[in-house]
Amino acid sequence: MSDKIGLHNLTPSVGSHRNRKRVGRGPGSGHGKTSGKGHKGIKARSGHHGPGGNKPHFEGGQMPMTRRIPKRGFTNPFRVESQVLGLDDLEKLPKGAEVTRETLVAAGLIRTAKGPAKLLANGEITQAFTVRGIKVSAQAREKIVAAGGKVEE
Repeated sequence: MSDKIGLHNLTPSVGSHRNRKRVGRGPGSGHGKTSGKGHKGIKARSGHHGPGGNKPHFEGGQMPMTRRIPKRGFTNPFRVESQVLGLDDLEKLPKGAEVTRETLVAAGLIRTAKGPAKLLANGEITQAFTVRGIKVSAQAREKIVAAGGKVEE
């Protein structure tokens, strides 16, 4: 009767795992002193020619691209990215429902962890909604009121 395979009796296949090369551990190891890097030269220096190649952004002495390209503009660190909704998205809500952040999250139209919601005038609206506590564009406001709904800030 053969044993079942389990975590207690798993072993790697022969030759699939090679031991780590322990460099800089004395002359008896065969990898002491210069740790297999030879004497001097750029390949013997730290931060160069490892598994990831040489220093990041080093281009052999020519002016690196990050310094050649002109820098312009400004990125506002406090920018608020709104979650955009169209009027046609409101059709997924139940009839006569009050449109708030909570109802939109429950319907899966916006996410909780992202920015504030904003309602744009994309599409048409066929039923009256009460929109409360959500940013609304001017055209979307007109369409909601025309359909018999109301917008409260």
